Amino acid sequence: MIPGKDTTVEKNDSQKEKYGSFSLFDIEHFLRRILKNWYWFVFMLLVGYVISWVYSKYYAQNVYSSNLSLSISSNTSSYFTPNQSINFIYGQNGNQDGIYLKKMLLSRSHNEFLVKGLDLFVDYSTKGSIKSTYLDKDDSPVFLQIDKKHAQQINYAITLMPKSNNTYEVVLPEEGQSTNLYSYETEGFQSINAYERPANKVIKIGEWYTSPNLRFRLIKNPIKSKIVLDKIIVNLNSVNQAVNEIVSSITVDFDKEINSIMIIGKTGYNLNSTVSFLNKSVAELQKKRFADKNTVDKNTESYLQDNLDGIRKRLDSSAAVLNYLKTSEKLYDIKDRDEKSLTKIKDLEAKKADLESKLSSLNTIRRTLETQNFDKMISTNAAGFEDGLFTASVSELKALYLKKREMASIYKPNSEPMLEINRLINDAKLSSTNSLRNYYTGYYTEINKINQQVTDANSDLLTYPEKQRKYLDAERGYSMIEATYNSLLGRQNETQMRMATNQSDITVIDPAKNLGQGPIGPNVKGTKAMIMGGLFVLPLLFILIGTVLDNRIRNIKELLNATRIPLLGVIGNNSNENMLTVLEQPKSSVSEAFRGIRANMRFLSVENNGKSKTILVTSSIGGEGKTYVSINLASVLGLSDKKTILLGMDLRKPKIFGDFKIDNKYGISNYLTGEVTIDQIINKTNIPNLDVATSGPIPPNPSELLMSDKNIKFLEELKNIYDFIIIDSPPVGLVADSYELMKYSDANIYVVRHEYTEKYMLKMITEKYHNNEIEHLGLVYNDYDVKQGYGYGYGYGYGYGYFDEDKNYKEPLLIRIRNRVRTIFNKK
Repeated sequence: MIPGKDTTVEKNDSQKEKYGSFSLFDIEHFLRRILKNWYWFVFMLLVGYVISWVYSKYYAQNVYSSNLSLSISSNTSSYFTPNQSINFIYGQNGNQDGIYLKKMLLSRSHNEFLVKGLDLFVDYSTKGSIKSTYLDKDDSPVFLQIDKKHAQQINYAITLMPKSNNTYEVVLPEEGQSTNLYSYETEGFQSINAYERPANKVIKIGEWYTSPNLRFRLIKNPIKSKIVLDKIIVNLNSVNQAVNEIVSSITVDFDKEINSIMIIGKTGYNLNSTVSFLNKSVAELQKKRFADKNTVDKNTESYLQDNLDGIRKRLDSSAAVLNYLKTSEKLYDIKDRDEKSLTKIKDLEAKKADLESKLSSLNTIRRTLETQNFDKMISTNAAGFEDGLFTASVSELKALYLKKREMASIYKPNSEPMLEINRLINDAKLSSTNSLRNYYTGYYTEINKINQQVTDANSDLLTYPEKQRKYLDAERGYSMIEATYNSLLGRQNETQMRMATNQSDITVIDPAKNLGQGPIGPNVKGTKAMIMGGLFVLPLLFILIGTVLDNRIRNIKELLNATRIPLLGVIGNNSNENMLTVLEQPKSSVSEAFRGIRANMRFLSVENNGKSKTILVTSSIGGEGKTYVSINLASVLGLSDKKTILLGMDLRKPKIFGDFKIDNKYGISNYLTGEVTIDQIINKTNIPNLDVATSGPIPPNPSELLMSDKNIKFLEELKNIYDFIIIDSPPVGLVADSYELMKYSDANIYVVRHEYTEKYMLKMITEKYHNNEIEHLGLVYNDYDVKQGYGYGYGYGYGYGYFDEDKNYKEPLLIRIRNRVRTIFNKK
């Protein structure tokens, strides 16, 4: 059954809107294009494999990682190493001392110290024919020592070629010398005059090499290298560049179970270099940590000693006064002494002396803080308290002042960064000042209480004679000074004991070692998969984009579902050199398809009471096979003993005459203008029952001629002569002539060409058909490629010896494989 309009169901507007609308993406066409282009996917996979192999073999640089674990113990507070109480500032929990050390390990100052001290701005490598290999400093037989007073060109490959007798040839690049040189003293750049490329030169170990852009000498490595190198390539980096590279390659984590254990890792292109750096970095950190801890204790011990020296003088003076009163005034034995009151007064005054001593230490801390002389700061123990909040705020304040001094050389005083650092400094100052204020308040409150208690106790001593009270006052004064002395002496002993037992609170558990660890990167397998996958996806992406952007008709089922217009037949690809396929290849599948169209025509046209049937053939645009279908349909009708005439009414683009070898001097355009008669424009063909009327010369007014009354009479006159009139009309997508001619036709054929006709072109003809503006309309699908396998069931017979094409037909590869498998499994 030929699909047609469903006349039994009345269609609403929404259903009509769907007619002529095609899907955006044709999944069937997409999959078939993938299968058709399978060789591109295989080719791209091979290319990807070759690229990934070359990359992994010659270009991929192995990345190694080494680790070091250490334990942190916080036994003392320090302004330079904040302890757990830093939580009070940040409101955090956890190992804050470890976090401080983590920041130290990742800080610029610590890593800059290592870079400068260990010459880590000098990189060593070697190179084969393609690939470069990074070396550890100890792998090189010689070290390059630069003259830091001489400006150097950085990022400039210096090649050292070993020669005999401990000599090396210095080979510089053929080009790339710069006049912008780096100074390792100022850590800045300076310009020099232009110069010629320095020539290659052989130098001895210890001999200075001097050129406008370099000055260095070679130092023999005391450790004999285990690697024999044909060349050593040395690159100089700026200090900042070296520091940034190191910081970016370091990781610091904490043990999940014990947060005081740190795990420090470093990545690099050489395993020995990462091991060496980690061990040296932690060793330097231990030294600095130990020195920082001792600094405050040394300052405190010195401060306490100065105070003890002054108190000792006062104590000696007080003892002399007391002895004088005993010997001269004979007051050493006072009768009826109130020992209870005297003991209470002495205890109170001893406490007061201790508090005043702490106040003195507190004043010293405050003055040191105000003058920003942090290197002279004493321990808060000397002031009688341990306050993590204050200690951490002082540490923070010190770091902020250092940061401000660094920023002052870069930013203006009123710039946003400087205003922000000043705000942070004020916040830290406020925090430390508030802490001290609390202790001042507490000490003064205690002293006032003691003074009141001493005053109350003194009332009991008013009954003593004046001389005895004088002696008691001297005795109390001596006791108070002695208590102060003992308090300071005790704190000094504590400080000295702490200094004697001080040790670094960083203990290395597992040092970094070269245990033959394999590289952690690059992920060669992942890279291979990514390269091969990326190249594999490329043709898929191109096919996908092509499918989405391709708006041509490729699928017969989709065409019929979208238009709901009957399909009269499917015409295969024309392999003939001209359009006369039916005449020259009568046994071909294409000719058989035209016979099928002839048979299906009865479903479109109505009975005309014995009159001839007028069949109009049109399409969307030129090139879709409208004329080809007209010629062969007329040929099929003529061969079936039906008197048929083919009219070339595409007056704008005449074609028919060439295939039938007819002179187009006179045609329909001449007849419609009254120049010739009907007999003069009708031409006989090799088929007895087929006549042809060509278009004739192109007229200036083709639309007016086709719509003229004379043309209508012309068609009516032909109906009395012929059984079938085939009209090759203009394409409806370009002009409206065919729509007017359809009023006088009995059947209308709309030609759609496979992979040529655009989907949007069918919108208008579909709407007119379903709005009943056009009747008796059918589609012919032209130039269909049977090998592609799209289908509506047409094209059956290829490979079965039924048509002429079967003798040259070759089954597709997939079909051959399928048939072979079936043959194997069907064997008994």
